Amino acid sequence: MSSDFKPQLSPLPWPEVFVYWVLSLGSHLYSFYQLHKFSKEHEAGLQREFQLENGILKGLKRDPSDFEWSFWTEWAKKSLLCTLVGHGILSRLTTFFYPKQLKVLTLTVYDFLAASSVLGFKGVSVLLLHVSVAFSVAQLRKPSLAWVTNLLLLSTIYIQPLQNIQRGWYSTEEEYYLLLFSVAVCGLRFISFSLEHCWSPLDRSRVVQLFWLFSYTFYHPFFYNGPIITFKAYTEQMRRSAEGNNREESVLSYALARSGRVLLWWCLAEYMIHVMYMHSIQSNETYMEILPPWALGGLALALVQFFYVKYLVLFGFPSMLATLDGLVPPKLPRCVSIMYSFTGMWRHFDEGLYRWLIRYIYVPLGGSRHGPFYKVLSTGFAFGFVCFWHGGLDYLRYWALMNWAGVLVENGIKSLFALSCLRSIVEQNFSMGVQRRCIALLCAFSTAMLILSNLVFLGGIHVGRIVWKRVFVQGWSTIAPSMLAFLYCFAQVGLERTSLAP
Repeated sequence: MSSDFKPQLSPLPWPEVFVYWVLSLGSHLYSFYQLHKFSKEHEAGLQREFQLENGILKGLKRDPSDFEWSFWTEWAKKSLLCTLVGHGILSRLTTFFYPKQLKVLTLTVYDFLAASSVLGFKGVSVLLLHVSVAFSVAQLRKPSLAWVTNLLLLSTIYIQPLQNIQRGWYSTEEEYYLLLFSVAVCGLRFISFSLEHCWSPLDRSRVVQLFWLFSYTFYHPFFYNGPIITFKAYTEQMRRSAEGNNREESVLSYALARSGRVLLWWCLAEYMIHVMYMHSIQSNETYMEILPPWALGGLALALVQFFYVKYLVLFGFPSMLATLDGLVPPKLPRCVSIMYSFTGMWRHFDEGLYRWLIRYIYVPLGGSRHGPFYKVLSTGFAFGFVCFWHGGLDYLRYWALMNWAGVLVENGIKSLFALSCLRSIVEQNFSMGVQRRCIALLCAFSTAMLILSNLVFLGGIHVGRIVWKRVFVQGWSTIAPSMLAFLYCFAQVGLERTSLAP
C-alpha cells in the first residue's frame, strides 16, 4: 500500500500513443452516448420508480438518486456555502489587520459558532464530549489505549439506541446525517491528535494543547467532509501562517480562478445527471440486465467519473479556503480514467486519507520494513479500518477485500519482476517498448478489477455481481476481450501521463 506502481517506462512512437488517446476518448464518448440513449428511452419508467426531478433547463430531467451529491448540494444552498465564504472573508480580514495575534483564535471562535448554528447545542455537545475524552486519554500517552478509546468513540455512531436519541434532536433526517458525518470525520482528527501527542507532545501547557485540538477539530473548511489533514501538519502550518507575512497581491486572482474551476466541475456533474440517469439505472436490477453492452460500459464509466467530479467539487472549494489560510491541503483527486492500479487509486484519489492511513496504521504496524508478512498485515488493517469507518456494511467488506487483494497482487507482481534473475531475462529478451506494452496489458486486467470494486462501493453488491456475470461469465468471449482492449488503451494513456508527470 505504501508504494505506487511505477515501472520504468519507455516512450512509444507518437502515432501509437495518438491512437491510444483517440480510442480512449472515443470509447468514453460513445459509451456515454449509448447510456444517454438508454436513459431517454426508459425515462418514463425511471420517472415512475425514482421520481426524476425537473431539470435546470426546460425539457430535461435530473436524476437525484446519488444521495451524497443531493445531500451536500442542499446543505450548500441552506447554509454551508455562506458559512464557508464567511470563513474565507474573516480569514483575509484577520490576516490583513492582526496577522499574528488574533488570526487562529478568531477563526476558531467563528468555526465553532458556524458548527453550532447548523448542528445545534446538542449536536455540538456530542463533539465536545468526544474532544474531552480523546484529550484526556491522550494525556496518558499510551497509543494502544488511545486507539481503543477513539475506536469506541467512532463506534457510537453505529449504536441504534444512540441513533434514535440523536434523530429526535432534529426535525429532518438530513440534519441528523450532518451530525453523523461530522462525528465520523472528526474521529479521524481525534486519532491523529491522540497519536501525535503520544509520540511527541505539541506543547507542555495543556491549555495550549486543548486549544489546538479544539481549533483542529472545528476547522470549518474541513469540518464536515474533509479532506483529511494530520494534526501535526495543521498546527505547524497554521502557526507559520499566523506568524508570517502573507502576500495579498495574488489572493484575489487565485480565489477567482479556483472558484471558477469549482463552478465548472459543478456544472459538469449536474450535466452528467441530466443526460445520463446512471444512479437510478444501477438501482434497478432489471435495467442492469437489459443494458446493451456499450451502455453497460458507459454506466460503469459514468459512475466512477461522476464520483471523481463530485469530489473535485466537495474538496475543491474547502481546499481553496485552506490554501488562503496558509495550509497545504492534500492534492485534489486524479482523474479515474488514467488510474491503472489499485495502489495508484489509493494514493492519488484521496491523498489526505492515504497519508493518514500510512502514518497512523501502516507504518506503526511495520509496513514494508519488517518483511512481507507485516506488509500484508499492515495493509489488511488499513483496509479493515476504512471499511469500519465507512460503516462496515456487507458491500463495504467485499469492497475492502477486493482492494486488499488487488494491492497485494500488484505488489507481489512488482516484487517478482524486481528479482535480479527475472529482471535480467526480461531485459535480454524484450525491448523497452515491448515491456511497456506488457505492463499496460497487466494494468488492463488490474483496471478491470479496480472498476469492478468501485462499482461495488458505489452501487452495492448487486451491481458488481451483474457486471461480473454479464462481462466475465456470459460475455467472456465477446464483451470481455473488447473491454480489456479498451482498458489497455486507458492504461497506455495513464502510463503516458505518469511518464510526463514531475
